[in-house]
Amino acid sequence: MDFFGTFWALVPAVLAIALALITKEVYSSLFIGVLAGGLLATGFSIPGTFNTVINDGLIKAVSGNAGIFVFLAILGIIVALINKAGAAKAFGDFADRHIKTKAGALICTCIFGILIFIDDYFNCLTVGAVMTPVTDKKKISRAKLAYIIDATAAPVCMIAPISSWAAAVSGYVDSEKMSGFELFVKAIPFNFYSILTLGFVIMISLLGFDYGKMRKSEMKAAAGDLGADAAMVEDEDPETNDASSDTMNAVKTEQERRGKSKGHAKVLDMLAPILVLIGLCVVALIYNGGFFDSESANYHDFIAAFGDTDATVALPLGGLATLILIVIYLAIRKLVSLKDAMTCIPAGFKTMVPAMLILTLATALKNMTGLLGSTEFVESFMSGASDSLYKMLPAVIFLVAVVISFSTGTSWGTFGILIPIVTSIFKVGDPLLYVGVSACLAGAVCGDHCSPISDTTIMSSAGAQCNHVEHVSTQLPYAITVAGFSFVAFIVSGFFPNIYVVMPVMLVLMFGFLLVMKYLAKKKEA
Repeated sequence: MDFFGTFWALVPAVLAIALALITKEVYSSLFIGVLAGGLLATGFSIPGTFNTVINDGLIKAVSGNAGIFVFLAILGIIVALINKAGAAKAFGDFADRHIKTKAGALICTCIFGILIFIDDYFNCLTVGAVMTPVTDKKKISRAKLAYIIDATAAPVCMIAPISSWAAAVSGYVDSEKMSGFELFVKAIPFNFYSILTLGFVIMISLLGFDYGKMRKSEMKAAAGDLGADAAMVEDEDPETNDASSDTMNAVKTEQERRGKSKGHAKVLDMLAPILVLIGLCVVALIYNGGFFDSESANYHDFIAAFGDTDATVALPLGGLATLILIVIYLAIRKLVSLKDAMTCIPAGFKTMVPAMLILTLATALKNMTGLLGSTEFVESFMSGASDSLYKMLPAVIFLVAVVISFSTGTSWGTFGILIPIVTSIFKVGDPLLYVGVSACLAGAVCGDHCSPISDTTIMSSAGAQCNHVEHVSTQLPYAITVAGFSFVAFIVSGFFPNIYVVMPVMLVLMFGFLLVMKYLAKKKEA
């Protein structure tokens, strides 16, 4: 039986996701999905399956993510250095004095996430490193922190003209009449999922209300159980580092570690490394894109250089330069000795191992679905739908993008598949072109936001040091809520593409929905 280009191409990913949600064991679930993909790709040949899994799956996954692994390791080391110097505690004490409420801590986390719009990986880990001590003191669960991080990572990057995501989207557009960057910018107002997600985060933060599994996590946090993942919490004493210890012990270990910090660390010691990291990463991104190369077509062209950069090379470059400067800075400030700095290297790397392992298996699973012809299956489905559902196409595109992104765990791969199809269906000048492209991008972000095998979801768990399956299960009801309103918005926009009417109406309806949910929750508790 030939499985190529059929629904079976998505079965391994669906199987892995289902197992992860049911068993709450992400490593075994992903590996079973990879194995199932190998079996289908080789016609159930046992030797062929192992050869495919190793060569086309795992080895390609490691080599393809090598730059991200380096960046993750560097960020882990930077976080360990900041904690060792006592800067995290100093910032936490400062925030504790100035941020008086839980809502204030959530809004600050949201604002900080929006400000770091350059790249989603960078966003996830930086926001997590800076805001974890603040949210811990306000008894905000790690699951809630992970959701805020995730909600201000990919959704923000997708509506930021200057970001690695804008560059990636621009590269997928092949049109002589309109540049990819121009199409991306004009599609931003119709990206309902990204914009409504930001609105949703602000609403639930101000209302002080949660529902679904997030409500249970927040109730536990109020009682002292923040829900930190023991496997991701750094312990200074290797002999006492037990990954099987319970969540409360993990939180206690982290709080004790921060309590041992140097007394003369200042808030600047926390902010300076982050600002330097942001600045050098931006410089590295345009450097890699040829901004400083006089022989490059992108010489002194910021937008073109950003559009032609490779974040997997540039971010490790900026991160390494930052790491060297941070070690020198902390040594001059006499906060960390050279010996202490060196101990932070394995400690920081260790905190990122779970994220690296999940990312490797998730990418291997994506490789398996690629071997089974997931792209061809989607193309045939979309070409059949375009003839009979023209006005409904934005909503259809949104749903298809959600399914692909959720199943494969890659939003970039999703809009890489769909954008050429969407631009071939709609003509330049047709208002539905921008709505259709936005539906593709919004669906890709939505599926990525929901999927347990998504790299951004994994990075959000790592940034918040939250159990990965808990992050996915608590985030899912929120993401589905926003997806529902987005789907309705794309249906309406297919017939009436006026953003000045549709967006405000959707925001008001969503706020009304939350008020009703809050009322019902109070009535149930009464």
